[in-house]
Amino acid sequence: APDGYMLTNAHVVGDSATMSVALTDGSAYTGTTIGKDVATDLALVRLDSNGLPFAFLGDSDSLKPGQLVVAIGNPLGFQSTVSAGGVSPLGRSRRAPDGRLIEGVIQSDAALNPGNSGGPLVTSDGRVVGINSAIIAGAQNISFSVPSNTAQWVVSELMAHGAVRRSYLGLSCQLVSFPQRLRRQFGVERDSTVQAVAVEPGSPAARAGVRAGDLILALDGVRIGSIDEIHRHLPRPGATVQLRVLSPSSGSLAESKMNTVSVTTAVRPER
Repeated sequence: APDGYMLTNAHVVGDSATMSVALTDGSAYTGTTIGKDVATDLALVRLDSNGLPFAFLGDSDSLKPGQLVVAIGNPLGFQSTVSAGGVSPLGRSRRAPDGRLIEGVIQSDAALNPGNSGGPLVTSDGRVVGINSAIIAGAQNISFSVPSNTAQWVVSELMAHGAVRRSYLGLSCQLVSFPQRLRRQFGVERDSTVQAVAVEPGSPAARAGVRAGDLILALDGVRIGSIDEIHRHLPRPGATVQLRVLSPSSGSLAESKMNTVSVTTAVRPER
């Protein structure tokens, strides 16, 4: 941005509070880390200057498979290197360094190498639709970028709070199989579901009455078949969601009771 805010990857910034930032015209500035979000591999840095060259963020949701995109960066030390490629089918997911899924990442075959991290992925009209983040080692031009729409949300959280606020329920869960006869008995379609192993005292789930051993079948009407799906469908902190829960009676699933509980999400505490 012209007032010195800059987007890059969290793995580029690392644990540095300050850094040196060089522009393509040779000018150098001191950058200060405003905040970072490992879960999306994004970081926000503020330079000690104004009136800087800037790029506009585009709408990553408008991308189409096969659309031409251009990656810009400094791979292997070669400054201002440009590579082009096409967008692959959309809706990809990728694991962040903290283990969470980054949803909707942009896969393209624009060649990326070490040194491209944090650089822009742009459309033919110069709009930044992604922040280049990762490659698959040993593959030929399979590259991933964090969508610009995700970045806009992360930036707003970092500027307002210094960190990205995410919801949590307060559950430790495991994936369990669901026998076919019980699926028919309770009208459950998925052959696996999520079971609460432990419920954190005082957490949103505990206040709603969820207990260890309960099976989480749906969240706001969306059927749940994995732990990742719970993270994917959790709303922002402070929202109320409906959990469809199957509570075993006397340790027997066959004698379980189906009920729906209201849970008001809270900001996930720092660990």
